[in-house]
Amino acid sequence: MSPKTLLELRLLASARFDSQPLLAVVLVGNTRLTETLATEELLPLGTRIRARLCQDYASREELAACLDHLLLSAGGDALMSSALKRTLCEGAGGNYRVMTNMAAQLLSLAAQRQITTLDEKLYLEAFAAPGPTSQAARRNARNQH
Repeated sequence: MSPKTLLELRLLASARFDSQPLLAVVLVGNTRLTETLATEELLPLGTRIRARLCQDYASREELAACLDHLLLSAGGDALMSSALKRTLCEGAGGNYRVMTNMAAQLLSLAAQRQITTLDEKLYLEAFAAPGPTSQAARRNARNQH
């Protein structure tokens, strides 16, 4: 959200009717939001925040528990190999959103290919840096001839 939008949000949140606020605002973001609200331009908004909660990076065990819960809730607790789960949790760098986004990309790729069990091979195909032997490079080479 741009600083201009955040300032407009402050004005909206200041509106009252019969001495009651018309709007309650909840801002959610990563550590950059805290830094943004500390700038001189947004200090009027930053000083109006009543409560701040910060979520630390999750441990690999916390990420693994979350991933297991999500897979179990979706009815696919055996969908991913144990090695892939460990790799996802390590690759997420302590961030739940990164982990779930990577898992979603893998699920999408598996659905396209009609793969029933996701493993590290699929992870490497999806997230490894493209090299000269990648499928895209081979396809480009064929198209150039």
